[in-house]
Amino acid sequence: MKFALSTLSTAVLTVTLMGLTTSALASANENNTGAQNEVTSVTVTQVVDADAQDASTTNNITPANTEQQRKLTPLIDPITRKRIDNSYPLEVSSLLSLEQAQRILLQVSPKIAANQAAIAASEYQTDALKTIDNPLLFARVSASAYNLDADVDLSTLKNNIVNDVNTSVDDVIPSIPPPLELPNFGELVGERIPDSYELKRSSSTAGAGLGVVWPIYTAGRTTALTAASNARTQEAVADSLLDTNELYDTLIERYFKAQLAIIAAYLREDAYDTLQQTDHMAQRLFEEGFISRVDRLEAQSALADAKSESVNANNDARLAMMALQRLLRTDYRIKPTTPLFVSSRPLPDVTYFQELALSNHPGLQKVAAKRAQAEQLHALSDTGYKPTVMLYGYGQIEKDPSWVAGISASWKLWGGIDKTASLASSNAKIRQADLSEIEVSDNLLLLVEKNWHDVNNAQSRYQALQSNVDLAAEVLRLRQLGLQEGVNTPIDVVQAQTQSLKARTEQAQAANSYVQSLAALMQSCGTPLAFNAYLNAADIRLPTLYTE
Repeated sequence: MKFALSTLSTAVLTVTLMGLTTSALASANENNTGAQNEVTSVTVTQVVDADAQDASTTNNITPANTEQQRKLTPLIDPITRKRIDNSYPLEVSSLLSLEQAQRILLQVSPKIAANQAAIAASEYQTDALKTIDNPLLFARVSASAYNLDADVDLSTLKNNIVNDVNTSVDDVIPSIPPPLELPNFGELVGERIPDSYELKRSSSTAGAGLGVVWPIYTAGRTTALTAASNARTQEAVADSLLDTNELYDTLIERYFKAQLAIIAAYLREDAYDTLQQTDHMAQRLFEEGFISRVDRLEAQSALADAKSESVNANNDARLAMMALQRLLRTDYRIKPTTPLFVSSRPLPDVTYFQELALSNHPGLQKVAAKRAQAEQLHALSDTGYKPTVMLYGYGQIEKDPSWVAGISASWKLWGGIDKTASLASSNAKIRQADLSEIEVSDNLLLLVEKNWHDVNNAQSRYQALQSNVDLAAEVLRLRQLGLQEGVNTPIDVVQAQTQSLKARTEQAQAANSYVQSLAALMQSCGTPLAFNAYLNAADIRLPTLYTE
């Protein structure tokens, strides 16, 4: 598998919450299908599978054009400003539903791309090991040339020979009659031997040959190595799933925190707008003498506080949207269109989710991969004193070639890695994996039950707060009427407005707690995308500023 970083060209529209009035927010809901969908070119880092780049996408996530999709080019990451090779542009709308954001996250996350690269590397290593016991055919070609030029000193050798000859002749002379004069044999031999000899030789040789080595029996070592490498691949897959599930959970957290921050900014703006009306009424009543100066100043102070809180809420909303923007690696703001939600239907029994966790959680898959590696290391250690049998052969490529062929077997008799200690180590690792599985299972079951209770608590909390919202809204309405009739003071209206804002904010926070707890429950089950099914089936949806 090949992976490439790519860039997106997408729609951009800066969201400004500061200074929005209630009427402006309402008009934004009515007209968001117009100017908000204008497209501006933006560079966004994205990670894609280069083998699957011809696959088309939907829901406003499409390749910019076929030629760009085929041609990978270097682009600049919008966050780090680093050059990213092997990339291609896409077009993505700035208005994103949760499901669209989930699909984009898979493409733009460097962590997911890094994990995919690790999986690919492990798969290639496994493929490489599969051929380790195949016949190895090799060729040898050699060519050489030499030149020898030397002056050899023979004087010592010559003197030794002369002396040896003379000594030998002297030993024989007594047996010859004296009248016979014999020549000096030593000198005769010495005259024929030079004092030095100049040696000159040069030549060149060339040769070629083919050889083969074939391990026909390795006592299971090759199988164990390949299986251990495959188990490491499964561990890499489990690690990738863990990281992906965590990223899904982080996306949901940031996505709906942005929605909550937008709602909070809207409520603060609505409260500020209401207090402006109250302040205006208080000014008229003060001028007509119906309220005291203290009441007038209290209304002004409440208006100033409301303005400050509105500014802070808008800044918080910007920050929450920026956190979502950073996760999706864009250089423009992401406008979430999926609203906060709560389902009034009860969840299935906790045992249903616990069974899901034991069947699907990648943590257990990682433990299983660790155990498989330990088992293969045990099998490899068990081959320590078993033989290795190989066929071999080599032949020269010449007019009159020479060749050799045979079979060999080798055993380890002593030394090297201690087999007993190695087997004990692998047995300990298997035991470690078995005990880790028990521990992980226990922790998962407890985590699932906690998250299940958190979802139910958030659900009942949201439903309980509805009466507070209704009560606060009615009290505010009566206080505003009472202010107009002179029955209530501005501070009464301010207090009622504060209680109404608090009740509505607490209910929105309860909805966010429900969403976050549900996402945590789905992650602890190892099925994070099952969250979308609960989202689509929810019967209570909070208002949202942006819609597609």
